Parts: sequence; C-alpha cells; structure tokens
Amino acid sequence: MSAYVLDRLLPAAATRFQELTGACTDADSARFALAELNSFLAGLGAGELCAAVLSPPPAGLRAMHANYIAAMVEYACAHNGFAPPRWTSAITPLAEPTFGSELASLRLYLLTHSLPPFRRRNIFIDASIGARV
Repeated sequence: MSAYVLDRLLPAAATRFQELTGACTDADSARFALAELNSFLAGLGAGELCAAVLSPPPAGLRAMHANYIAAMVEYACAHNGFAPPRWTSAITPLAEPTFGSELASLRLYLLTHSLPPFRRRNIFIDASIGARV
C-alpha cells in the first residue's frame, strides 16, 4: 500500500474509534455503540488497529463502558500481537462484577468462559471481538 493511502486510512480509523467510544457516553445508545465498536475493531488489521486506539476514549464514560472498551482494545491488541496502549492500564477495573446476563444460572458459565481482559476488569461475558452473543 502506498504511503498516501496509509496516511488517509489510519487517521480515519482513529476518528471512527473516537466517534464510537464517544457514543458510549449516552447510556441509552451505549449498547449499540459497543456492538458497533466490536465490529469495527474486528475489521481492522494490526497497523490500522494500533493507530486507531492510540488515543484514549473521551472523558465522561461510565466506569462500566470505559472498562468494556479497554477490555475490547486489550483483547484486539493481544489478538494482533502487540501491547495495548498505555491508556487502558489507567482505567481502574470495576469494583463489583458485571455479568452479561441477569440469569443467575449462567453466572458460573460466564465466570469460567469470559476472556482474560474482561475478567481482569470484573466483566463476565461470553463473547469477544468479532463474536456476538
């Protein structure tokens, strides 16, 4: 790929990351924004991903959403073979566990099947980047 194309493509990915993470500040639309962010991150190559997630999400996110975003970025970076950006470690993990389902009977399953970046942040789900629940 030419340098011109890369210069045009990479900033667009960073802008899109900021747009999607910014949409998570609205509690009503955060669920949809996180799903779209999931698809966006899954579709990026390693170079695009590295450039897209270099800057932290905007301020004002609820702790749950900030942790969810950080976990998705950490997982995507590990999946692509590079260290996550430093801003992810600045987000304090949730004090209380959060489960992807309200069904108590699924909690043990979620506890044992959640991916490490999500578990470290006290988020227990059964899906990762590119997957849907």
